[in-house]
Amino acid sequence: MGKRRKPSPPSRARMAVLTTAMAAGGAVLASGTAHAEPAPTLASVKEQVDTLNEEAEQAIERYNGFQAKQQKLQSDANQIQEKVVRGQETMNELRTRLGAVAADQYRTNGIDASVQLMLDSDPAGYLERAAVQNQVADSQASLLKQAQDEQRKLDQDRAEATATLAALDSVGKQLTEQKNDIQGKLSKAQEMLNKLSAEDRAKINAQQSAEKAKAEAKQAAAAAASSAADRASRGAERQDLNAPAAPASGRAASVIAFAQAQLGKPYGWGKTGPATFDCSGLTSMAYRSAGVTIPRMSQDQWNFGPHVDRANLQPGDLVFFYDDLHHVGLYIGDGKMIHAPRTGKNIEVLPISVMPYKGAVRPA
Repeated sequence: MGKRRKPSPPSRARMAVLTTAMAAGGAVLASGTAHAEPAPTLASVKEQVDTLNEEAEQAIERYNGFQAKQQKLQSDANQIQEKVVRGQETMNELRTRLGAVAADQYRTNGIDASVQLMLDSDPAGYLERAAVQNQVADSQASLLKQAQDEQRKLDQDRAEATATLAALDSVGKQLTEQKNDIQGKLSKAQEMLNKLSAEDRAKINAQQSAEKAKAEAKQAAAAAASSAADRASRGAERQDLNAPAAPASGRAASVIAFAQAQLGKPYGWGKTGPATFDCSGLTSMAYRSAGVTIPRMSQDQWNFGPHVDRANLQPGDLVFFYDDLHHVGLYIGDGKMIHAPRTGKNIEVLPISVMPYKGAVRPA
């Protein structure tokens, strides 16, 4: 038998390839392990849901703005189109009158005026008729100018109607985009909540209730401290901490009465009642019930009337939250407001301290 040959050791190049491959495999495994998505915590889900709801409310106020613009453009378009119809009717009438004049001229202007005078058996009568014809000619010129002016106005109204309808179409598309954006954010928030167990959802609700109770306790403590300071300085009798800071009367009482009657009704984005409201829908309709028309959007309501310091708030004032003013409520006294919160919640009373307070306005 021949001698068995020992297997030759792997070359350095082959060892390098194997080493690299093993290292790469290890890296892949390590990478797969490192990038495994951890299960979302209850706190992170709540934070994401709250963020989505805030973003949805911001989009809702933009939607309200487009909706108000759409309604105005539609009203403008209707009025302009009515003007076009009336203008066309006037033009039809003027054209009929001009047609009659043209036909009359064709019948009467076949003979030269000097020849007609020579042939006329009554020259004095002819001259009298000629004077009347001059007046008729002046009237015809006036009629023609009126027709020309009316045609210009009609052309302008048609151009304005075309531009307004184009703007209306553009706003309609923007309205649809905002609506889809809102629905997308709300659906995503609901999807995240649906993935939680019933126990976890109950925990989130409990946390929200605890946050509300904490804010109310903080507000009550502040009211108690203010009341104590007031008693010390004025020697007044102890005031009821649950009473409004100032009694509502007149228009403010009517505004608050309307808002109180809506308590418990569900939030509805883009709605102004009577069954559902969003935040600015509730405040605008509350004021309308008292005979005051205020803008539809919260950002526009911010500019409707003088601004009021927080220390001087009175029942009926509008209170605003967040830097972009996308949330508004109706102050009722004692540091509290009635507001329409967000999708999935009902109109409620809440301390104004639970959200980032921006300022207040007292509608004129």
